[in-house]
Amino acid sequence: MPQTPNPTLDLACELIARPSVTPEDAGCLELIAGRLQALGFTCERIDTGGVSNLWARRGQTGPVLCFAGHTDVVPAGPLDAWKTPPYTPTIIDGVLYGRGAADMKSSLAAFVTAIERFVASTPDHAGSIALLLTSDEEGIATHGTVKVVEALAARGERLDYCVVGEPTSVKTLGDMIKNGRRGSLSGTLRVKGKQGHVAYPHLARNPIHAFAPALAELAAIEWDRGNEFFPPTTWQVSNIHAGTGANNVIPGVCEVLFNFRFGSVSSADSLKARTHEVLDRHGLEYEIDWHLSGKPFITGRGRLVGALSAAIHDTLGVETELSTTGGTSDGRFIADICAEVVEFGPVNASIHQVNECIDAAAIEPLSVVYERTLHALLAA
Repeated sequence: MPQTPNPTLDLACELIARPSVTPEDAGCLELIAGRLQALGFTCERIDTGGVSNLWARRGQTGPVLCFAGHTDVVPAGPLDAWKTPPYTPTIIDGVLYGRGAADMKSSLAAFVTAIERFVASTPDHAGSIALLLTSDEEGIATHGTVKVVEALAARGERLDYCVVGEPTSVKTLGDMIKNGRRGSLSGTLRVKGKQGHVAYPHLARNPIHAFAPALAELAAIEWDRGNEFFPPTTWQVSNIHAGTGANNVIPGVCEVLFNFRFGSVSSADSLKARTHEVLDRHGLEYEIDWHLSGKPFITGRGRLVGALSAAIHDTLGVETELSTTGGTSDGRFIADICAEVVEFGPVNASIHQVNECIDAAAIEPLSVVYERTLHALLAA
């Protein structure tokens, strides 16, 4: 493979140039698989539901160190608001612009070049190296990583370590690792009343009025106090809708959308039970549709956190912080078959924004961090 002064930057630009708006892959996986096959990886496509998924592995024994990520990006938004075309990677004053530059095509490029250097220097490494990539992370995430995990679990394949390339850094590359994520539990609540004329409230039953005391109580509850890894559980209403649009009609139904973000102190079942207890105590006639989009997971200070933290320090001179803040990631699925899961990648200040960008000089060091992590965990 011909080498340039910036092989990771070059590959990141190749990937950004492919408009892989979720759930499209636009050939990114084919490009990456070609590089991996040249290193002796077995590459398997596990495509489902219009989503492209790649499982690639080099080695047959443990431990298994997996790099995981996604090729899909969010839509570019208004093109005239971009400094440069979003799918034309462009460097201006040392900054690489393009959709996916930070989230997360630079990480994917860094995975590949880190593995290439590691295999070249340590061809008889211990254990196995794997990559799990999907084009369905930015979308509804129902046919992506979760399906690959299900396929691996069905045939008894487990992982020992996994690094997800999400952009976790805050101000400078390396300042934060995500060593867990909160769970997300959503509910669609329908409080039933009786529609009627506002002038005759005794002939109707207003579900908004009925729900209001319960809403106040739910909003004031201390669900838990968190722990050393997670902040306290939060409950937030995102939407309330009722009525016909007319100002003289009492609505018959009030629909409320809400969400819990919770750590390991509470369970989804316990949060559901406490919610039902409040609603029942207030005498409401209601129904709830629940949706658990992710369970919390946590990785303590073990081999993976230690290896990655040391790699960051040795490469960047940064003392990294462990955090579980932010939304969900595909780590929530991988944790079902992997003992230690963390996320680490570029600065996230511009992700999902117009003019998404990354410090071009940070891309090669990111690859070096991944390479040093490989050496720490898989060197023979």
